[in-house]
Amino acid sequence: MKRSLLVEGGGGPLALVVAPANVPDHRLLEQTLDAIVLERPPVEHPDWTQHLSLDAGYDNDPSYLAVLDRDYRPHIASHRAPPPSPERRFPARRWVVERTLAWLNRWRGILVRWDKKAQNYLGLLQFACALLWFRRLHRLTAASH
Repeated sequence: MKRSLLVEGGGGPLALVVAPANVPDHRLLEQTLDAIVLERPPVEHPDWTQHLSLDAGYDNDPSYLAVLDRDYRPHIASHRAPPPSPERRFPARRWVVERTLAWLNRWRGILVRWDKKAQNYLGLLQFACALLWFRRLHRLTAASH
C-alpha cells in the first residue's frame, strides 16, 4: 500500500491518497493535489506564488504540468540538470513529509494494515491526520495561556 501525502511547512497533513504499492509516485501527484481538504488562501500580491517541493521521482513533464496547472511554483530535484549553485539552492524539505509519515506510523493500525478495503484504511489515515491537527491546536492554545 502506498500513501501519497501533502503537508504544509510545519508538517501538518493537507491531503492524503492511498494506492496500490506498484503505482509510481508521480502518477499520484494530481490526485494528491486535488485531495486538499482546506481552501488555499488567496494570493495577496501578484508576484507571490505558493511553492511546492518535490523529490526527484517527480522530475518529468506530467508532474511539472500538474504543479503549474494548480498555480504552484515547482521545486523539483532534477536528474537532468547539474545542482544549482549554493546561493541559489533552496533548502531540502523532504524531512517534513517523512516526519509526518513517522507520526502516522505511531498507530499500529496504520503501520500494519489490517483493513481489507482501501476505503477503510483511508478513513483510518484521515482520522489520524485529524488527530495530528487536534494535538497541534491543543499545543498551540496551551502554550499561549
